[in-house]
Amino acid sequence: MRTVYCGQVNPEQVDQTVTLCGWVNKRRDLGGLIFVDLRDREGIVQVVFDPDNTEVFEVANSLRNEYCVQLEGVVRARPESQVNAQMATGAVELLATGLTVLNASAPLALDFNQENSEEQRLKYRYLDLRRPIMSDRIKFRSKVTSAVRRFLDDNGFLDIETPILTKATPEGARDYLVPSRTHKGKFFALPQSPQLFKQLLMMSGFDRYYQIVKCFRDEDLRADRQPEFTQIDIETSFMSSVQVMQTTESMIRDLFNQLLDVDLGEFPTMPYSEAMKRFGSDKPDLRNPLELVDVDDLLKDVEFKVFSGPANDAQGRVAVLRIPGGAKLSRKQIDEYGKYVGVYGAKGLAWMKVNNAAEGDVQSPVAKFLNEDVIAALIERTGAQDTDILLFGADNATVVAEAMGALRLKAGEDFDLVEDCWKPLWVVDFPMFEKHNGGLTAIHHPFTAPIGVSAEELEANPETALSDAYDMVLNGVELGGGSVRIHDQDMQSAVFRILGISDEEAREKFGFLLDALKFGAPPHAGLAFGLDRLIMLMTGATSIRDVMAFPKTTTAACPMTEAPGLANPASLVELGIEAYAADESSSEKSAE
Repeated sequence: MRTVYCGQVNPEQVDQTVTLCGWVNKRRDLGGLIFVDLRDREGIVQVVFDPDNTEVFEVANSLRNEYCVQLEGVVRARPESQVNAQMATGAVELLATGLTVLNASAPLALDFNQENSEEQRLKYRYLDLRRPIMSDRIKFRSKVTSAVRRFLDDNGFLDIETPILTKATPEGARDYLVPSRTHKGKFFALPQSPQLFKQLLMMSGFDRYYQIVKCFRDEDLRADRQPEFTQIDIETSFMSSVQVMQTTESMIRDLFNQLLDVDLGEFPTMPYSEAMKRFGSDKPDLRNPLELVDVDDLLKDVEFKVFSGPANDAQGRVAVLRIPGGAKLSRKQIDEYGKYVGVYGAKGLAWMKVNNAAEGDVQSPVAKFLNEDVIAALIERTGAQDTDILLFGADNATVVAEAMGALRLKAGEDFDLVEDCWKPLWVVDFPMFEKHNGGLTAIHHPFTAPIGVSAEELEANPETALSDAYDMVLNGVELGGGSVRIHDQDMQSAVFRILGISDEEAREKFGFLLDALKFGAPPHAGLAFGLDRLIMLMTGATSIRDVMAFPKTTTAACPMTEAPGLANPASLVELGIEAYAADESSSEKSAE
């Protein structure tokens, strides 16, 4: 039906007759002439309708925005004074010789000339995706996945599919469950990731695997989360963590070079402990120059218990954030910062404005509790200069990291300190475990291998063990994470015991994996990238919903299809399931 895309009409086609198909982006009637901007996925081209062609002109006069049309015309160069440098096709236009309305459009539910609510955009997503910014993002996503496949194919990786209907895997979120009709009372789980299957593929001898795969997690949502999302899933055998990092780093560098003409350079590597100490985050945004400075040792003996308490507590921490020029902050603005860190559990925010660093002249409500030596030491430790402000976080170490890390990001934006650039890094040497509800949980997942310890040593001192894990971070966003996997049955059993998983439970949940470890399982390692987050960063979008064709809302619903919906009662009978309305279920529980 067409010979060329609208956005691909160019000066080399001048005097040629072409056929286009697309949508009316804009119509302008200038009295003697009608101009139409015709749009398809590749761009926009201007079409001119001459009244001398009466039949075509009459049809053009009926056109409205978003009419779907087929158009025939002669390509001609625009006069030099009318060249539009802002359009890829701005040097040419079409003189229409034929026009067919393929489908008229009702008045639009979205206004393309203003901001529409996200609810409206998702309800009429097929219209929203016609907008050039959305179309460009979806096309860019396709380019990324094609480039990823080419890189991995060229490096000997095999694209292998894994099951969608499976058993639950311990990824830390709720599973989406699928009832089985043929096994009444039993359920499949949609995979939170292909973790176990890709490990089994390594044990099957496929030493380089990848898959661009859907994953499902029933969790509370935010800008960078969706109930269904896409991973670039990678697993290898006989490769160390360093080799996996080198290979995947090369892939990401190639992507940015090819698609954005950006050279990311070599990625620095930073231990988890350093990232938490300096930035309060395991995914630090290195574009922001602000850092946290520990001052526990300077404040152990001060009278101010808010400082000395955490400073003398093995689980506590006192950290300072120095903001250059921050002394200009008003008391109201400082109080707003205090409320901000309160969201992260901080009980308050002490502050100190530096009037004269050399003389130790400061302004602060807590200065009266600190002697001259302590104030001088704080100025020296933080490198404070005149007109700076020091903001103090003093609490449990976890609270301080979360609160002050978040404040660091906010202050960096508020004071316009964040560079406009790309700052990648690897974060490595994560703890194996963290405390949770009186026990230990795996920082990554229970199949991550520890660094340099035996199974016996791990069980003796699990809280000090480090994992052979690695996260790729870019501009404060975790692009992907992975680890060397446990390939020894004794080590895997030891990890399960540390996590409080009994032998019986381990056998019930992971018996097939434990069995596979008996039969010459090779050393293996892998990594999974969040494709949606990667596209979000590369396109400058603020939410992964804007780089997915048909995403869900923050309540995991689809306004367009009205999913989730009620099931057919007959289907529920077949499945052996009885459904209750929310209020009915709640009242029955109360009665019990």
